[in-house]
Amino acid sequence: MLSLPAARRRRRPSLTPMIDVVFLLLVFFMLAARFGLPQSLPIALSSGGSAYSGAPRLIVVQPDALILNGAPIRADALPDALAALTDSPSDSILLRPTDATDVQRLIDVITLLRAQGFTSLAVLESAP
Repeated sequence: MLSLPAARRRRRPSLTPMIDVVFLLLVFFMLAARFGLPQSLPIALSSGGSAYSGAPRLIVVQPDALILNGAPIRADALPDALAALTDSPSDSILLRPTDATDVQRLIDVITLLRAQGFTSLAVLESAP
């Protein structure tokens, strides 16, 4: 007589290795992806050149205020006040951020001044 082996139940394949591979790929692509493009501000560097001339134009950039030549000023009044102190938009304007000022605040002030046509901006070392 012919004896056939009893039918064994088929084992289901384990999904654990496939899940591990999927998670490894997910982590790899998250670490390798560029979430945003870096932005930069064009900065012209000068090596001495001509001496500073004209009225003083020092803006101290604080986290919540701007100070032009020692006097507090609103951000919307800054371009008009600087226009009175400069002969042309290419005159040098000095920006000095305080230690508590973040970079975004400084960039906002630079963007405001560039939008008004001021082209020669210099950032000085942080003020205490």
